[in-house]
Amino acid sequence: MEVSDIPLILEPEQLAPLLEHEEVRVVDLSSPQNYLAGHIPGALGLPFQALLAGTPPAPGKLPSIERLTQIFRAIGLTPDTHIVACDDEGGGWAGRLLWTLEVIGHKKYSYLNGGMHAWKGAGLPLSTDDVSVTPSDIEITIAADAPMIDADQIQQRLDSHDLQIWDARSPGEYSGEKALAMKGGHIPGAINCDWTQLMDPQRDLRIRTDAREFLAKLGIDGNKQIATHCQSHHRSAFTWLVGKSLGFPIVAYPGSWSEWGNLPDTPVEN
Repeated sequence: MEVSDIPLILEPEQLAPLLEHEEVRVVDLSSPQNYLAGHIPGALGLPFQALLAGTPPAPGKLPSIERLTQIFRAIGLTPDTHIVACDDEGGGWAGRLLWTLEVIGHKKYSYLNGGMHAWKGAGLPLSTDDVSVTPSDIEITIAADAPMIDADQIQQRLDSHDLQIWDARSPGEYSGEKALAMKGGHIPGAINCDWTQLMDPQRDLRIRTDAREFLAKLGIDGNKQIATHCQSHHRSAFTWLVGKSLGFPIVAYPGSWSEWGNLPDTPVEN
């Protein structure tokens, strides 16, 4: 496979022969202990915290441009680099990295379907070698078509019925039974589909093969723009990725419930 032909959703057997391409960079967002215990040969470890602003009440918002520049230079990102993201938890942190790349206008990226569970399940080699790369001097900006939306934009569109909200949290958070903010519940009209429902535990946490049909039954079919969120845009980074892989017009709300549920004037249903 040529680097220019790498699909968005990449299987372990497809990735293995690509590892020798210098434009291909695997970035592993697994826990540090899992990464050190064995990673894909040549994969760089990246702590997921690097991708979050980390400031309350909405820690899931984007870091500053300066911080993003530091991160992407450190992993050696250039305009020609094809990033393959993986993690050890079914795609949330990998999705967050890929969403961030899309936000900065870098379109060359893939998700290792099932992440490290699938790589290990396929019996492919692991390495414990230290990995270092030459830093780049890339300049980072937020793309004009960045797939994100803020609380004000959502509020303005709640009555126009041209935006669908995909709430990727647990049913308990959605109902308000479990409140992780000042207010519990959900954005009016939001459809709840817990992120884990899109993973197939029988196939090493790969994206379920019937994702399109499963979502359509819930009313998420891509006929309207979709905004996905969770508590801090970690779980919803995976649902953004699934939506993108299905060709849906999907954006993410990085403020997520940690912001919406703590703002004084945001409407809530439960």
